[in-house]
Amino acid sequence: MKSVVALAAVLSLAACEACIAPAFAAGHKAPPPPPPTAASSLFTPQAVKSYGTVTVGGHKIDYEAVAGTLIVHPKGWNDAATPATGKEALGTADGPPAASVFYVAYFKRGAPAHDRPITFLYNGGPGSSTVWLHMGAFGPVRVVTNNDTHTPAAPYSIIKNQYSLLDTTDLVFIDAPGTGYSRIEGKDAAKAFYGVDPDAHAFASFITQFLTRYQRWNSPKYLLGESYGTPRSAVLIKDLSLDRNVDFNGVILLSQILNFALNADAPGSNPGVELPYELALPSMAATAWYHHALPSSPTKLRPFLQQVEQFAMGPYADALAQGANLPENERQSIAAQMHQYIGLPVSYLLKANLQVSGPEFEHELLSDEDLTTGRLDSRFQGPSMDPLSRTAFYDPQSAAISSAYVSAFNAYASKDLHYTTNLRYLPLIATHWDFKHRPPGAPIAVPIATNVMPDLATAMKYDPLLKVMLNGGYFDLATPFYEGIYEMHHLQIPANLQSNISYHYYKSGHMIYVNIPALKQLHANIAAFIRKTDNVSGG
Repeated sequence: MKSVVALAAVLSLAACEACIAPAFAAGHKAPPPPPPTAASSLFTPQAVKSYGTVTVGGHKIDYEAVAGTLIVHPKGWNDAATPATGKEALGTADGPPAASVFYVAYFKRGAPAHDRPITFLYNGGPGSSTVWLHMGAFGPVRVVTNNDTHTPAAPYSIIKNQYSLLDTTDLVFIDAPGTGYSRIEGKDAAKAFYGVDPDAHAFASFITQFLTRYQRWNSPKYLLGESYGTPRSAVLIKDLSLDRNVDFNGVILLSQILNFALNADAPGSNPGVELPYELALPSMAATAWYHHALPSSPTKLRPFLQQVEQFAMGPYADALAQGANLPENERQSIAAQMHQYIGLPVSYLLKANLQVSGPEFEHELLSDEDLTTGRLDSRFQGPSMDPLSRTAFYDPQSAAISSAYVSAFNAYASKDLHYTTNLRYLPLIATHWDFKHRPPGAPIAVPIATNVMPDLATAMKYDPLLKVMLNGGYFDLATPFYEGIYEMHHLQIPANLQSNISYHYYKSGHMIYVNIPALKQLHANIAAFIRKTDNVSGG
């Protein structure tokens, strides 16, 4: 039993967010959270207002920004309890576990709250703040980074974001407990918040508190999560709908992974399950196409990927299913076809037994030039840390942009949001995450790789009007785009509910918005999705 649980944790780490993933992959640890904080105003709700303007689609938008904190508690907390005093007070090491959750909310000024959509946004990790979505995608300002190469050091350019979603919805960017300016404290606080189910409960508590504090219960409501934020959304929407009687208009998923057993980071740890290799093949093909590493490069990407998808789920899947029974001539034929699709030498593919993990591909594709491609965005490349290694040693995309995002937010928070604090902003933290999850209807958490497909399916059946939007990048090797398609096509929902799911793909990577043409397209697609589903715009 212990070995199965350990395997689940290993597989689950494969979907880590923008910065934490390469840290683990390189064998390094993210910086630990700061030492415990004594009982103070940190565990009292705060709110600092500021004002600004942004122009989106040629229209000027005046907005109010609120940077602040709300306090959330683990499941079972009595919200009528009288807080203890002394060393057992809220916010002390011996007190009850609590999280001071930092957020930045943007409200369009003059817009009636009762029919103005509101969207809750978060990144993933687990252990990542939401600086990436905030400063790179949908906030009213964004930091300028290079499209597919390393961004030079400071000073960084922070500009008004013409692709902010404020033209369509109010926005609430949430830093998960322990990340960003959020903090946790109390007895067994890590256990109380760092896990699939405790995390979803904390977010559900935050959201319902927020709806009350800002009187938004009757607004059209949306969840928008990226990477680990997508499994969080699946559990969260189930909890909100079934346990708290809060229906949402839509769930927007960026770079999806719901079943961690399908991820391509460490499929060799789960022998006999071949799907990760098959589902990653189209992303590998897209990467080889981008870097001109194919024997004959097709002109158009999407028709080429459709060929690869058919090969991956047809001849390639059949070959892997045969295992040691695969005839040698067929093995040679499959390797030759893979060479045409993903560019790796036939000799390497045969030596790999036709099974190439994501990190192996990232290290090998440009190995003749001693280069490693990105994991989160394989358009990026960087010098190989160890040319003799079997797998990639770091992620060039994360190395290329992380400093810009973190530096920009620190400057923006104090200068524009007027949020001053002695706390250090933590873009990522190392966590001992509990990946065990209790699916709907199960009496206990199940000891398998995390799979929250049943949660999303349950929410969609409970609320058959719920709409889901899936967005993916072709050059994402962390959460391959075809994996998301496969998951959606295998949800246990009635056939008619499949029409509630929409699919959108971009010539970008895990952080779709790093590529500005893709960000423009992403903004247009999400804005259209909200207008179509908000029950106000008449879509």
